[in-house]
Amino acid sequence: MAFTTTSNFAGKAAGFYISAALKEAKSLDYLTMIENIKFKSNIQRMAGSNLVVDATCDFTDAGTLALTEKVLEPKNLQINIDLCKSTLLDSWEALQMRAGAGAPPPASFDDYVISYMGEIIAQATEESIWEGTAVAGKFNGFLGAATGYLLPGVDATVVQSTASGAYTAANIIANLQTLTADMAANVSAILGKEDLHIYMNNKTYALYISAVSTLGYVNAYNMNGDYEPVFEGYKIAVCPGMADNQLVAAQKSNIYFGTDLLSDATRITIMDMANLDGSDNMRLVARYSAGVQTGVGADIVRQS
Repeated sequence: MAFTTTSNFAGKAAGFYISAALKEAKSLDYLTMIENIKFKSNIQRMAGSNLVVDATCDFTDAGTLALTEKVLEPKNLQINIDLCKSTLLDSWEALQMRAGAGAPPPASFDDYVISYMGEIIAQATEESIWEGTAVAGKFNGFLGAATGYLLPGVDATVVQSTASGAYTAANIIANLQTLTADMAANVSAILGKEDLHIYMNNKTYALYISAVSTLGYVNAYNMNGDYEPVFEGYKIAVCPGMADNQLVAAQKSNIYFGTDLLSDATRITIMDMANLDGSDNMRLVARYSAGVQTGVGADIVRQS
């Protein structure tokens, strides 16, 4: 019996799978996600000063209210893969296949293939969020070379903090203290915000744990699943896509990830080529959009 399978998901149906794939990117736990951007979205943030004054009988204009606006325009991306069915024999699904050539795979095969594409999407998204540039297959990220949204040449309002050198277990605490001192000096208004995080990659976090464990803070390295990493009261967000020797302090509500999960252009297709060209191949297609943007640059501190 020949093995054939063809699945096609578009629009909202595909959005369900794409959403699950994107959310496997760890950094999205610490970004504000806007899910249904048709073309682009204007991100507006308001900041006021001296707005509250003593009451009088008259109307007297007082204080200032500033509106900042930035554009988040997700980039359209795609995955096109040719997969020979025989590669199933090398996968974990092979254990569930019936004996004999041409035997059909288990009913969960489509879900298995979609999860495979999901891992690709999640990994690519995680990398682009932080280090992506405007090249093929990536979208512009927060720290990408020359074009990153947090770089001084792109947004001069982002506070730049200077590290003493490449991070090590011996200097990471001092560099974190430099960052928090720059936060206190430049973005004091957001220091008590619940969604404020210090963003770092896994390597930097490992250096931090090594440093505090050396100092004898048992709870910092003898951790369980309920442990929430912090530094001097500030939550730590561990983001695998960040490069080494970079720290970012920002509110989750001030850094954004955008996509469109409802668009007809969002799709996942698994197409069996056996009936089309007689081959033993399958074509896997995924189309989606993704992009990032900041809100108020002056409320973000970056260290490098």
